[in-house]
Amino acid sequence: MFKDNWIQALAELEAKGTPCVMVTVLEDKGSVPRGAGTKMLVTESEVIATIGGGHLEHVAMKAAQEMLVHGESDMKIERFNLGARLGQCCGGMVTLSFEPIGQQRHVLALFGAGHVAKAMVHILATLPFKVIWVDEREDQFPDVIPDNVEMRLTDDPVGEISTLPTDSMYLVLTHNHQLDFDLSRAILKRGDAKYFGLIGSLSKRKRFDYRLKERGFDDETINTMICPIGIDAVKGKHPAEIAVSVTGELIACYQGEQIANKRESSSHSASQKQAEKLSILKREPEDNDNKNNEKIRA
Repeated sequence: MFKDNWIQALAELEAKGTPCVMVTVLEDKGSVPRGAGTKMLVTESEVIATIGGGHLEHVAMKAAQEMLVHGESDMKIERFNLGARLGQCCGGMVTLSFEPIGQQRHVLALFGAGHVAKAMVHILATLPFKVIWVDEREDQFPDVIPDNVEMRLTDDPVGEISTLPTDSMYLVLTHNHQLDFDLSRAILKRGDAKYFGLIGSLSKRKRFDYRLKERGFDDETINTMICPIGIDAVKGKHPAEIAVSVTGELIACYQGEQIANKRESSSHSASQKQAEKLSILKREPEDNDNKNNEKIRA
């Protein structure tokens, strides 16, 4: 006997924010595995309920998962003859609808629970994000967080990077200069970030570039790090202004826009570059830039 448990499963998927495709038998003619009205749900990783099994179900599952991968939102209708082409001998004909349900959420790892991060989570709650919010300081997290935010209190923020899915987005907004650098190394080492933004000034960016090169990272990899972050036209330093600016950049990213890495033009002379390198080396033990930056932006 078939178990049509899709109604409860759909409610659970919606509560978790997991997108799926509902496959429905709209019409059946002749001998078919299951009749009109039969449904199944397809997520990226599982199939719930059944439209009768066999190769028809396999083809329908693959088609539904392709829709999820490409973020399609429009319903599709297809007819299938249950003959040799599908490797089934029923001889009937089935019309299936493929209806996407739920919006694809982008995984954003947000490191740091300062003022900017607090302002951002309220904006991100209205957008298609699944936010993993990471900090070492329990007292920095608010008592109430949006439904799409998972709070992770940990003594090892860097270790959380290995737990995140491929194509995650990363924002590093911590209060600690060395932690920023350690997180940056781990994110760049993974090499699969859809977006990686680091809060800070251009001088901080230069110091990080130099340190990363000293540790074996090439220019192509380093250039995937966005720093400074946010839309250039927004100049305000209030946490809410920065939050809106950075969120705008995240939206542009998931909409397919190319985000500039915001490094200065390569037209600097060799003498200018050498002077910058010497300045970076002299300042390396200090953390003044990060402290000044975080007073404004954290």
